[in-house]
This record gives sequence, C-alpha cells and structure tokens, in this order.
Amino acid sequence: MTGTLARPRGVPAAGGGGDDRLTRRRPELPELLRRFPPRQQPASWEATELSRGRALARMLAAPFTFSDARYQASVRRGVSCVLDWLASQPGNNWQDRWMASGAEQHADWRQLAVGWAGLAARDTASGNKRGECSAGLTIMICADVIRPSLGWLLLTPAPKHLAAAMARARDPAAFAELAAVCRMQGIGQKARHFALARIAMIMAAKGGLAADITVGDCIEMMQESADARRRVGKGRGFSSTFFYQLLRSAGTFPPTAPPTTRAFAVGGQMSAEELIDRYGIECRPVRDLLVGYLHEFLVSSDYSTVTDLSYVLGKLFWRDLELHNPGISSLSLPADVASAWKQRLMTKRTKTTTPGGEVVESPVPRISAIQHLGTVRTFYLDIAQWAADDPSRWGPWVAASPVRGGELDHRKQATRRKSRMDQRTRERLPLLPALVAAAASEQASARARLKAAQAARPGDQFTAAGDTLIRPVLGSEAASRCWAEDTTTGKRRDLRARERRAFWTWAAVEVLRLTGIRIEELTELSHHSLIQYRLPATGELVPLLQIAPSKTDTERLLVIAPELADVLSTIITRIRGSDGSVPLVVSYDYGQKTWNPPMPLLFQWRSGLENRPLSASAIRKFLNLALASTGLTDSTGAPLRFTPHDFRRLFLTDAVMHGMPPHIAQLVAGHRDINTTMGYKAAYPEEVINGHRAFLARRRSLRPGEEYRTPTDEEWAEFLGHFERRRVALGDCGRSYATPCIHEHSCLRCPLLRPSHEQRARIAGIRDNLLDRIAEAEREGWAGEAEGLKVSIAAAEQKLAQLDEMARRAATVHLGIPAFREIAGRAIEAAPGPR
Repeated sequence: MTGTLARPRGVPAAGGGGDDRLTRRRPELPELLRRFPPRQQPASWEATELSRGRALARMLAAPFTFSDARYQASVRRGVSCVLDWLASQPGNNWQDRWMASGAEQHADWRQLAVGWAGLAARDTASGNKRGECSAGLTIMICADVIRPSLGWLLLTPAPKHLAAAMARARDPAAFAELAAVCRMQGIGQKARHFALARIAMIMAAKGGLAADITVGDCIEMMQESADARRRVGKGRGFSSTFFYQLLRSAGTFPPTAPPTTRAFAVGGQMSAEELIDRYGIECRPVRDLLVGYLHEFLVSSDYSTVTDLSYVLGKLFWRDLELHNPGISSLSLPADVASAWKQRLMTKRTKTTTPGGEVVESPVPRISAIQHLGTVRTFYLDIAQWAADDPSRWGPWVAASPVRGGELDHRKQATRRKSRMDQRTRERLPLLPALVAAAASEQASARARLKAAQAARPGDQFTAAGDTLIRPVLGSEAASRCWAEDTTTGKRRDLRARERRAFWTWAAVEVLRLTGIRIEELTELSHHSLIQYRLPATGELVPLLQIAPSKTDTERLLVIAPELADVLSTIITRIRGSDGSVPLVVSYDYGQKTWNPPMPLLFQWRSGLENRPLSASAIRKFLNLALASTGLTDSTGAPLRFTPHDFRRLFLTDAVMHGMPPHIAQLVAGHRDINTTMGYKAAYPEEVINGHRAFLARRRSLRPGEEYRTPTDEEWAEFLGHFERRRVALGDCGRSYATPCIHEHSCLRCPLLRPSHEQRARIAGIRDNLLDRIAEAEREGWAGEAEGLKVSIAAAEQKLAQLDEMARRAATVHLGIPAFREIAGRAIEAAPGPR
C-alpha cells in the first residue's frame, strides 16, 4: 500500500466529492442515515485518558497477554515504542496525540514510529521494530486506548489480525456466536473472515462491543469501503456487505432496520432536479423550465413515466441541441436546427463485438423515435396551454413546436411493429419445444452432477450426465458451493451454482410458457397467489393463480393446469424453510424505485444469510445461457434470443389458434382492449388460407340455394350472347355482364372500348376525317361543333396510342433456330454407340 494516503476522519475524498458523491448516486442513503445515524466519536473516554504507566499496565495484563513469552516480550516492546512515540506528540490524551502524529495521512505510519526511535529504514532492526509496533498498536486498539478512523483501517498495511485480537480480548462471546452462525449456514471461510474483519474495524473505530454496532455504523462502513475501493482499485468483494447480514441475523439491530443489504446498493427515487441534472444541461433557464415541467407530472404520474420524460426532454432533446448548437437558449428553433435534431433522433449508435473480438460502433434506426417526437410535441403544446392559466411562468417559453402533427404517423410504425413481432413469433413458436426440452434436460443433468459430487469424497473421480469430473481436495469449502474439476479441460465448476441456475431457468421457462404472464408478474408471484375456488354446482375445487396488478392495475385469475401445478409444487418444495413455511423476502420495484413489503415470493433463492428474490435481469440472463447451449439460430443465422415477453406472445398465439375465443384470451392476458390481444396473436399463411376458405363456406351456406344451381340452356345461351353483343366496329366493349351501354354507342369516346389492331386504319381514317371537319367548322364559325369534334379527336388519338403500346408489348424478337456447328456434328457422327 506504499504511496497511498488514508483519508482521515472528516476529510473528504480526493476530488471534493466524498460521501456527498456517494449519496448523490444513491439518493436513499441520506434518508437511511437520518433514520439510523452513526455513532459520533466523543472527544474523550476513560481508556484514552490514562497515563502512560496505567495504559501500559492495562495493555500488559489479561486479556491482552499471550502465553508465548517471546511473543509477549515483543508485544511489550512494541507497545512501549508506540506509547513513547505518541507521548512526544501534542495533545491532551492518546487519541489527540494519535490524530496529531500524522499517522493517518502517511503511507506507512510505522516509518514515523521507527524514525522517531532513531532507526534507519534500511536497518534490519528497523524491520523488526515495524513488526513490533504493528503488534503493539493492535493491542492499543483492542484496549480502546486509541480509535483510528475507518478509512485508515481499510487502507493501512497494519494492524494485522485485528479481528482475531478483538475476538480474543474485547468481545469473545459475540465473535464466537457470529462464527457459529457462519458455520451453521455454510458460509465459506474467506467470506467469514472478511465479515468479521469489517465488524472488528467498526468496533475499533467506534468503540464498544459487537452488540453496540448500529445500522448507521454499517452504512458509514459501506460508504468508506466504496470510497476506498474506488481509490485503490480493489475488486467488488472489497465493498461486500455480508457483515451487515451477519450482524442482523445475530439480532443486533432493531426490527425497523433495513431487512436486506440491497437497500444500500440500489438507488431510490430522485427528485425532478436530480433527474434533469443527470445530463449536465448548461442553459440554466431551460434547466429550470424542464424541472418545473416534471414537477407538474410528479403528482399525477408514476415515477417511471417521469423518468422517461426526463430522459427524452433532458438528454435526447435539449442536451443534444446544446452539444450540436453551443449557446442555444430558446425553445424557438430555426428550421435547419430542428431538422438536424430530428434526423439525429431517428438513429442511435450501438456497439457490437465482431467474431475477432473487436468492438464496433454503428448507427441503427431508433424504434421509439416516433414516441420521442410525440413527447417533445406534447411538451410544446402543454406549455402553450398552461400559459393561458399562468402567463408569467409559462408565457415566455411559448414557441412553435419543431414537430408537426403530420410527422407522427403512428399507423405506419404500428404496422411495422406488428409485422416485426409476428415474424418473431412465427420464428420462435416452432422452436419452443426444443427450448423446453433443453431446459428440462439441463436441470436433470445439473441435479445428477451435484448429487454424484456430494456422494464422492475429495480426490475421487465420478461420472454423471456424460461428464467425468473430480472432487478437488480443498483446505476449506463453503456449504453453499460444491466444486468439481473437468478431467478434460481442468476447469473448476461450482456444481451447486450451476444446479441452482438450471433449476430456475427451467422454472421460469415453464411458468412463462404455461401462463403467458409478464416478467414483472412472474417475479411478484407469491405463495399467496395460489388460491382455490369451489364450483357451486358440483362442489369441485379449482386451483387458481392470482396475478397481482401490474401494467393495467387490475388483478386477474388463471386456472392452474395440472402441468403448471407440478411446476409450482416443485418450486414451493425447493424454497420451503426448515419450519415448512415459505420465507418472506423483500423485493425492489425497479420501475418505481421503491421497496415492497416482505412477501413469500416463489422465485427466490438463498444468498449468504438472507433470501433474495430473483430479478428480471437474472431471469433474462438465464434464458440467454439456456439458448446458447441449444445452438438454435434465427433466420439470419445469429444465435436465437428469447425475451420473457416472447413467451407471452407465443402463449396467446397458440391459445387463439387452438380455439380459445379472443375475448377470453383478452381476460387471461389482462388486456384492456381486445385489439391489443389480437395484436399479440401472430398470423400464419396457412391459417389465412384455411380461414378464408372457411369464410367462403359459411357465406355460401347463408346465401339462397338457387344461386348455386346448374344454369339452364337458355340462361347459358343468354350468358354467351352477352359476349357476342359486345363486338363493335372498332373492337370489343368491356362493359359488365347484363348491363346496357350507357354511352349511347359513342364507342370512340368510351373508355371501355378495347380497340382492335385490325381496325387501326379505320380509327386513323376517322381521325383524319375529324381533322377535316374541325377545319371546316372553324372556317364556317361553328364554334360548338368544333369544340365537340376536338373531344372526339382527342379520344381517337388516345385509342391510336393505346394500339401502338399494345403492339410494342406484343412485339417479339426472332432468335432463330439453334443448329449444330459443323465440327460438333462430325464429332457426334464419329462417336460409337447407338444414335
């Protein structure tokens, strides 16, 4: 850790952010800190006020002594050295002298103590003295003579083995109880040591016993851990919150304490100001306008709607305009600026990875561009309408909308979306049995591997589900893990984690395909969702699945089929606790950024010392992993992807195709409009043909029977005579059957006349005659006659042009008759065999 300075108590991290930056990223932490404040460091306490002699006597007596005389002598020298070094510092007590020594700002505090003792850093004695000082400081911390800050304890290279020292000297009963909880729950040795070390650090910085640790102390430790992790680049385990689970399971915290550590890791609802400030808008007046606009929706709309509004108006609209038009400050956009912005909105840039591993960024059409344009247009119209009620506030911002109403063609977009979703459904419905079989097969194989591994001893080789594995010999292994090594690749697998993933993949696939529920409804299924209904007529019990209100805010009931009942019973059997009940878990609503009350959710698993619900993102990840193992591809040859909503479309399509009435499917799906249900149902070409033929059959059955009798000879002769009566001098008449001529036989002007090629000369002669008659009429002054003749000559010219076009299309090119060349003919004659 050389070169890294620990942050002292009360000093913000580099960059001026410190805890404020963390609380901005996690807006719920200030509220938690208000409800559960950390303990404040007192200016003085009994142990730190002791004189040197009494402090030394305290630290050289039980329980701080060791049975090893040599080690005890080394500890005594270390304690004396640290006391003498601190005695040379200014202050009223040992804590004041520790803070004034600069140890918490130095890369290695031991160099200060050794340097004060007059030893050079390169001396051998210096190295020994540093070790003695570390042991001495550990005893001083355990004896509560000094209390270092959490930041220093996290980053300093010493003291070592603080948790073991605290367990031996300050609170042995509590550490023994916490260790027993870890062993009983199957927590691994590494996780146990890490959690106990965090608890010991809180005790060292705050004083007291493990039972004195508060929720606020844990929150402060999490903040310091996250800050230290960013500063030194530690892994995710460095900021683990398992120590909070351990303390809560031991009953240290009150019942009002947050039930899960995820409350410190996920964000809560942000204010309108925070939503807009995420995008760094430079124009302050426009920023305040957008904030005020969002405030108008916070009361009447849900949080996810307001979040979407802030994203579209803050980032996609105004921030994009600022980036491409620096200094812009008015909603009245010039035509070229508005046009350029709309063009940019129509596309977005996505990153893809090539087979060679190269990340390529390319533009793709933005599917939701029309909705975003509508949001911006609504923003302008709302301001114009609100200006009539409050001119002083909204009036200065009234401007013409850059989005015209004609640009919001939702019908075309809806048609394209319907076509795209239908193609997706038609592509995946035939492959659904393969996915179901793959998920069931992987679950059975994973269970067989885990069972065989649990029966094998460390070092034994075993075969299960076609794989030959070896149980490795490990120093320690958590009960939550079961490691096995592949004999071919040598890679180590956690069979318990793979079995858990395979089971929940199978469970998600089965429930989604058998119910057609949404992904958020799946994650909210609980033990309370299983209810019974007794039929009044027969008294038969019908099992029902109650779907909690989600998108449409209305609950609904689904009949549980026997296949679905088997799946649900398997899930309940797996998650039951030792007392036979389904554990209560706290879920997080990622849309509304709120925590739900504890519920016996069906989709939950064990994580550390607490039960956690499966998130929608975890289920999506499991589906992708299951599909990757099948090798299925789509129409483009790319790996096939299923989303949870695909199962909903497949369910409705299959149900309607097999005879479920659409209005019943609407109730099962929970749609407000039946058109939405039919939009989910994909149409197949074969289905369209069969449906059309069935429609014709039904229509014929409703028509009078005499319309489908065999015609008489007179009727047939009349029908054929119609075509004979259509022949005229200039060609054929195209009027419909059994209809008279409505043009008084003025065939040249009639658009239904199909002229004949044989009559082209006649039509040309009529045209020449018309020209002569027009010349005569103009010469004699017959204006009305000339006007009528001009209409006729225009029709004659049109008929001649029509004949010329028909002749051009009918013209053929004579390619000649293929013939053998002379040399080819002689070769054939010379060839043996029959001809």
